[in-house]
Amino acid sequence: MIYLFLCFYILLAGLFFREWLFFFISDRGMSLQTRWISSVILVIATIVWPLIVPLAYLELLKFHKKNKAIIDLLLSLPNAKLIDNNEYFKEKMVESLSLSFHSSSKMNINEE
Repeated sequence: MIYLFLCFYILLAGLFFREWLFFFISDRGMSLQTRWISSVILVIATIVWPLIVPLAYLELLKFHKKNKAIIDLLLSLPNAKLIDNNEYFKEKMVESLSLSFHSSSKMNINEE
C-alpha cells in the first residue's frame, strides 16, 4: 500500500513539474533574479504538490466567482469575428455589467 501511494505521489509530482516547467520556460519576460526565485519555488511546489494544488484550485474558483459576468460574456460571444464589431462588444459588456451590478445590489439590500 505504501509503494502504491509513493508511486502515485512521484507520478503526479513528475506530471505537475513538467506542466509547471512548461509555463516557467515560456515566460520570456523574467529577469535573472526572478528566474532563480521561480526555480526554487518550482522545486518546492513540486515537492509539496498535495498542498499546492488544492490551494491553487480554490484561488481559481475565487477568481471565477469574482469575474463571472465577464467570463459569461466572453463565453456567450457567438464567434471571434464579433469582437471586431466594437458596438456589439460594448453593448454586451454594459448589459453584462449592469446585470452583475443589479444582482450584487440586490444581495446587499437583502443582507441589510
